[in-house]
Amino acid sequence: MSRIYCDVSGGDNAPSEMVRGALEVLRRNAGLHLILGGDQAAIEPLLADAGDVMNRIDIDHCSQTITNHDAPALAVRRMKDSAIVKGMLAVKDGEADGFVSCGSTGAVLMAGILRLQRIEGIDRPAIAPLIPNGRDYFLLIDSGANVDCMPEYLVQFALMGEEYMRLVRGIEHPRVGLINIGTEAEKGNALAKATYPLLEKAIPNFVGNVEARDITQDQADVLVCDGFTGNVILKFMEGVAVTLLKLIKKELLSDTLSKIGALLAKPAFKRVKKSFDYREVGGAPLLGVNGAVVKAHGSSDARAFSRAIEQCILMHEKDVAGQIAQNIKPILQEVPQ
Repeated sequence: MSRIYCDVSGGDNAPSEMVRGALEVLRRNAGLHLILGGDQAAIEPLLADAGDVMNRIDIDHCSQTITNHDAPALAVRRMKDSAIVKGMLAVKDGEADGFVSCGSTGAVLMAGILRLQRIEGIDRPAIAPLIPNGRDYFLLIDSGANVDCMPEYLVQFALMGEEYMRLVRGIEHPRVGLINIGTEAEKGNALAKATYPLLEKAIPNFVGNVEARDITQDQADVLVCDGFTGNVILKFMEGVAVTLLKLIKKELLSDTLSKIGALLAKPAFKRVKKSFDYREVGGAPLLGVNGAVVKAHGSSDARAFSRAIEQCILMHEKDVAGQIAQNIKPILQEVPQ
């Protein structure tokens, strides 16, 4: 039975949607036990109809909550009775198999580094969301944890992403690409130029540079960049998806003929909308720390949070952190620093 610690105090919809999502995933997974970290007085009323799964729920009362307004490193050191800190320590001490939170990204990152520690050989853990590409999903790494990077960091990101896609998504030989402003090896800024030959040496399935217009064209299974670039790409894609869906809806309702066509095409539009819905994936893994950690979207609802928990279960079952530690160490020893 998997035991996942859930921070239900973080996020825009906490704690109600987080608790509702926890109940949903418990009812889908008979072999799951959840620890809900947060204000007990706020959590208990939300469990009024949880009688069928209550024996698989523990409440860990936390008197503190780290918010997006708190300085992450300072908060993690001082707010020891927060769900983010207590959840990470539960994973470290073996009391939980994984940790999920919709709370402060910076705090989750710092707690992972300070409490779980980095995997040996990894200088900077990275956040890596799965993004639709028209066929399935690609992994964007890093998407905001490290805004300033060295070439060796990007190599580490690539190797971790490769392991994740192999273990969790079942892709035997993931294709790895480097996000750049051109496909030629000599293109880009100093970071991209220095990283390219290192990826060529370290990654057998390196497909070279991938331009922004090709990011969603199934050019690679893992796309590597610094966290600044990755976060801009992630937020831009979220905005474009919302705008496109609004425009399509507006035009389909603009006249009678369009409304008839919209009615006929409604199932197809639902499938398209679903492919852009971040709730289907649930969250982004934090790769590079000694444990299964998933950072869910700050605006997650119950569905998204339940999916994030299932992603965390899979990370634990596939021993992603352990496999990264075991498999990339000999490769990193061959990469010049």
